Amino acid sequence: MENLNLNEIINLLSVLAIAAAVAGFMAGLLGVGGGIIMVPALYYAFTVLDFDIVTRMHLSVGTSLAIIIPTSIISTKTHMEYNAVDFKMVKSFGLFILAGVIAGTFLAVNMKTPALVLFFSIFAFIVGLFFIFLREQLVENPKVISNFVKKISGVIIGFISVPLGIGGGSLMVPFMRTFGYDIRKSIGTAAAVGFLIALSGTITMITGGKIINNVSSPFSFGYINLLGFIVFVPVTMIMARLGAKAVYKIDKKLLSKIFGTFLIIVSFRSFIEYLNIS
Repeated sequence: MENLNLNEIINLLSVLAIAAAVAGFMAGLLGVGGGIIMVPALYYAFTVLDFDIVTRMHLSVGTSLAIIIPTSIISTKTHMEYNAVDFKMVKSFGLFILAGVIAGTFLAVNMKTPALVLFFSIFAFIVGLFFIFLREQLVENPKVISNFVKKISGVIIGFISVPLGIGGGSLMVPFMRTFGYDIRKSIGTAAAVGFLIALSGTITMITGGKIINNVSSPFSFGYINLLGFIVFVPVTMIMARLGAKAVYKIDKKLLSKIFGTFLIIVSFRSFIEYLNIS
């Protein structure tokens, strides 16, 4: 870290600020939490800062979850102004999301960095395909979701979200759309579920880093890097509100395809990183 010159530090902060702006806007606009953008950006920053490769991806995941807490609050509050949050759905997922998060944290803290990077790469690729080909094709005709399906889905969404450092929107939005829910209601509800995942995931990643693995990375508390948090949060909070408002003003078909293409690129870049470090 001490080997960086002023220009390199400025470039690094610029990359993080741009990533934070994109992540925040997409979090509000598409209900994806922003983690799928923040994780690779944070990983890049920690690589430049020469953080230990053993914990680099874990810090990216944990810090992303912490950043999603304020971002999801802003997104949820904005979507509430348009009556686009199904709190009954959120409540029915609550305890099962938590169970999945706890199990997902145990998986995350015990996975090696290459495995986490590969996991992220595969997930980004799948979500990218969804945004390109399926997101706008699903019919809006809400169906009754059984309690059993909600329970199982809640555990799965929580379990997968933590190792990826995401708020679960990338899973929650497709889930609700599959059952015919309105796209705006799906996005607003996903933002609220994202808060549950991010809050519980942050607590468990701090615990996992401090107690289970005794992590001692610079400016970090467990698997949460405080510098990354400080740089991202102000920008993502502002942009999340702008993105959430934009949901009700623009046609998202083209944007969904652009975002999906971006995720495919991120996926391939992450896979190359996996090959380099494995």
